[in-house]
Parts: sequence; C-alpha cells; structure tokens
Amino acid sequence: MDRPADSLPDDIDALRALASTAIAERDAAIAERDRLIELNDRLRRLLRRAQGFEAKSERLAKLHPDQLNLALEDIEQTMAPRPRRSREKTQAVAVRKRRINRGALPAHLPRIHETVAPADTNCPCCRQPMHVIGEETSERLDVIPAQYRVIVTHRPRLACRACERIVQAPAPEHLIKSGLPTEAMVASVLVAKYGWHLPLYRQAKMLAAQGLDLDRSTLAFWVGYAAAELVPLYERLKANLLTSVKLAVDETPVPVLDPGRGQTKTGYFWAIARDDRPWSGADPPRAVQRS
Repeated sequence: MDRPADSLPDDIDALRALASTAIAERDAAIAERDRLIELNDRLRRLLRRAQGFEAKSERLAKLHPDQLNLALEDIEQTMAPRPRRSREKTQAVAVRKRRINRGALPAHLPRIHETVAPADTNCPCCRQPMHVIGEETSERLDVIPAQYRVIVTHRPRLACRACERIVQAPAPEHLIKSGLPTEAMVASVLVAKYGWHLPLYRQAKMLAAQGLDLDRSTLAFWVGYAAAELVPLYERLKANLLTSVKLAVDETPVPVLDPGRGQTKTGYFWAIARDDRPWSGADPPRAVQRS
C-alpha cells in the first residue's frame, strides 16, 4: 500500500491499524504467489511426464485440453484443504471472488431468508433504541438431501349392522404386485442407472447409508420389471421411428458371454435415431436402441 507521508494519520492507533492492514495484504499476496508457484510447478511436472510417455509411444495422442483441465482440477482439489491460517491470509482475494459470483444463482430456486441481527438493539453508549439504516445480503447454495419415506395405505372395512354387509375399497394398482417400491422409487433407480450412469451396486450402498438394506439383486429385479412394463412404449417409439424418411443408425459390437461354449461371442447394439431439427423438420427428435 503506497501512500504519501502527508496523508498518514497522526493517531498511533490509526497508524497501527493501517500497518496491520498492510501486513495482512502483504501476507495474502505472498500466500497467493506461493500457491501459483506450486500450481505452476505441478503443471510443469505433468507436462514433462506426458511428453516422456509420448516419446516412448508414438501411438499416444497429444494431451487434450480437456485432459489438461482435469489435471488442473485435481491439483486444485489437492491444494484446497490448506491450513486455516493460510485461508485467513487470502481472505481479501476470497471476498473479491465472492462479489464476482454473487447473484449468479438461478432466480427460480426458492429463497430462505434468514436475518442475523445483534442481540442488543440499544446503543452501547447512550442505551437509546437504534434503527435500521441498511443491510448486507449474501446468498449461499444449499441442498436438501434425498429423503426416503414409507407410504402406509389404510383400507378400512365397513360393515352394516342391519344386513352385515362388508364393504372395502379395492387396493390401488402397484407397478410390482405386492412389491416394496412405489413407482417413484423404481423411476428413481432407472434414472440414476441409465440417466446418470450410477451402477446398481453403488445405489445399494447409498441406500444402505440411509439404513435401507436392499441387495443389488433386488434393484436389478425392479429394473427388469420396469423394462418389461416399458416394452409397449418402446415398440411404439420404434414403429414411429421406422416410418421416418431419414434415419441415423449406429452399430456397436460388444463381447457377450456364451455359457454353452465357455467363452464369449460378439453381440451388437443398434442405435436408431432421428433428428430433423437442422433442416426444420416437422418430426420431433427420437432414438431407440436394440440388441
């Protein structure tokens, strides 16, 4: 912090506060410089290692920018848990970054407003009531973890005292007869597996962390049952897709176990897709896959 001598305050306490601020800014700048030096050194080692591997094998492709970004993310993650004292030194830089990102959260997210006010609203000097002259606001992104619940269905039986007739409402239809999951639960497993590529064994571990002891075989049964129920929808989509004038087809060979011979054979996945949006076609985009 460069300031002319005639602009410095005469008060000793003010000079000490000014010196403390200058020292804190200097320490923050030193910490940031050290962090950038360490990041640069790690990046250089990564590039040298990649160049060494490339020299050994001519088939190794050039280091892709996405791979470099992933490496930078890994380095940043390893450097993230720094000591508390180092984080306090870079507080000024962190405040500046937060101000840059403030207001970037989507407007459609619900806002929970919390007010943090002093416990004593009277002036500490004259003890007179104080009034609000302004406020500071900040936004943080929060999450409510997935919550599992149990749907308990009660079906009371009603009896007539005169004729002894008994009436009871029929049980609602379930996706899996006498099964444990609801339709929403099965849909959640399907989306996690095929939409987010989360294997069933990982989902079973996540359920176990919530106290739900469900085997992977149980989840696999749910997926297979749901797939059987979705066959009519698949057939309808395929029939509609095959009536298109233009189709894109992809064939992917995969190894398949052949128990009879004790070895594998070659299977195929065929993906059929239609997308007329580039030439403003009337048909909506659609895709099906068969094996």
